Amino acid sequence: MHAETDRIVDWLVSGLEPQASVFHVGQYCGSDWRASTAGRARASFHLVLRGHCWLHRPGAEPLQLGPREAVFLLRDLPHSLTAERDPGPACGPRPMLPARPAMDGGTTLACGFFDFRELPGDMLVASFPDCLLLRAGNPALAAVAPLFDLLLAEAERDAAASPLMERLTELLFFYLVRELAHHRDVEAGLWAVWRKPQFAPLVERLLREPGRDWSVEDMARIANMSRASFFKHFVDACGQPPAQFLLGLRMRIAARRLRSGDSVLRAAEHVGYQSQAAFTRAFKKVIGEQPGAYQRARRDLH
Repeated sequence: MHAETDRIVDWLVSGLEPQASVFHVGQYCGSDWRASTAGRARASFHLVLRGHCWLHRPGAEPLQLGPREAVFLLRDLPHSLTAERDPGPACGPRPMLPARPAMDGGTTLACGFFDFRELPGDMLVASFPDCLLLRAGNPALAAVAPLFDLLLAEAERDAAASPLMERLTELLFFYLVRELAHHRDVEAGLWAVWRKPQFAPLVERLLREPGRDWSVEDMARIANMSRASFFKHFVDACGQPPAQFLLGLRMRIAARRLRSGDSVLRAAEHVGYQSQAAFTRAFKKVIGEQPGAYQRARRDLH
């Protein structure tokens, strides 16, 4: 990868600013336990510090997870972890034991949630798959092994989650997302555009000034390109014309403001809409819900 693109990717990942909170840490023993963080309308994670378990998701084959492996669920998805590939009907929630002393056949886990506090982070993460796996056999992620060792040491030191465990989890996530950004395709959209050095300043401006009356000529000028060259390279980067990309960006900014408590009118004005009816049509087209219904549904989750 070009050095400048390398720098942009690192800058983007560092700007995600994930805030991890460890929900529980300890070990499960036996073969009839089941654990899950689903149903809380939040991104979540499970870190395997010792032992083995199986990840189950509807419509997907069970995946075995071993020591120094992790799953990050970037959206609230139905899932569970169990001791066996094919758990029996008696399998269910069980009390978690302290991580120390280690039990024969036990599985030590650290599980919790993620929040992405800033708009760019929230939107960039939306470009990635719902489920990210960190595998111990990936040579590009060999550097994370000491982080798992530190996490295990913290888990054994104290039955409660420590702030250090949360910072270590954020570092794990940083390594994983940076690797994904460098070596795998991600969904066309904000990340695909922003990781291009020639478009990064433009996206920054669009995020700062979503309500401006942007023309393709304005965007091309910021990218230091002719209109025709800008249009072609932009579509090649994200698979969308600039106007369609801008529409999606504006509606996601508006959605975040609605979740934060703005009225529909204020959210519409912030992204450049003077007509609430026109905003409602655009929001429904991009987000799939009427803005008022979207806001009420998210309010009910909190």
